[in-house]
Amino acid sequence: MKTLLKIVVLLLLSATAIAGIGSLKPYTGDLTPTLELTDLDGKVHNLADYRDRVVMVQFWATYCAPCRTEMPSMNRLQAQLGEENFKILAVDMAETEAEVRAFVEEVKPEFTILMDESGASIGAWQVFAAPSSFIIDTEGKIRYTLFGGVEWDDPELVKQISELIPKK
Repeated sequence: MKTLLKIVVLLLLSATAIAGIGSLKPYTGDLTPTLELTDLDGKVHNLADYRDRVVMVQFWATYCAPCRTEMPSMNRLQAQLGEENFKILAVDMAETEAEVRAFVEEVKPEFTILMDESGASIGAWQVFAAPSSFIIDTEGKIRYTLFGGVEWDDPELVKQISELIPKK
């Protein structure tokens, strides 16, 4: 089953790459699904606890080449926007903790990695490609989506995300 899921995700990812998807798209759905998962240290993270920040929820996998490629730019985006204003919650798509820990040791993401070994959140969030990213405003509403990999510290993306952060 996991192998089939990986094949389907890779095929869909290839289709999205061919379609040229690579910019934030306004979200047209109504509700933001719930998200409550554990990180690699066993701490529970609930999306609702981040209402005061803009949050990127990203679904990714260790076997996803674009996921691996874009993570350094996600580190730079997190550093540029600061944890006080912006949080990345990167949800692994139904892999084992051992697989994720090996990936994290190699790639060194500087943001929160959440485990969803059962894959339950993939359906709730209607994820069909890896990576799939959702930008959520300070009121908990999904404002943008992006399917496929990008350089997250691209000035246009940074500008779009920054505009969601309230001015102090």
